[in-house]
Amino acid sequence: MSPKFLLPLVSFLSLVLSTFASNPNPSLTAYDELNRTGFPIGLLPSGVVSYSLNLTSGDFAVDLADHCRVTLPPDNYLAVYSKRITGKLVDRKISGLDGIRVRAFFRWWSISAIRSTGDDLVFEVGVASAKYPAKNFFETPDCEGQNGKKASS
Repeated sequence: MSPKFLLPLVSFLSLVLSTFASNPNPSLTAYDELNRTGFPIGLLPSGVVSYSLNLTSGDFAVDLADHCRVTLPPDNYLAVYSKRITGKLVDRKISGLDGIRVRAFFRWWSISAIRSTGDDLVFEVGVASAKYPAKNFFETPDCEGQNGKKASS
């Protein structure tokens, strides 16, 4: 095979293989991936338009239709999701989380990690953490769009 044809072929194969490694089963949703790694689907709001997950490293990105606000159970904390949420997802642990903030004790806090212990979820905010029953997150919350209206799903 001529070197002229070898470079485009290698480039094409690299692109195909990297796409496969990022999302080997395109029929799975971001919610399916949460379940697969031991988390309830309600950690993500409705309105996910795309996601990528590198199964080797666990690095992920979730894109929402728009940023949104939801009320988190059971204490009715206001949470804000950025349009893009990133982090590292491995079995029962989400780390390096960026894109989710919660209002508690009169200020905004960034949720940096979430751990699943089976029946409970542990939310980490800097050096502090809070534990809540996983059953409170079995349903996907609807985002409140701009002007306080519910976003369509």
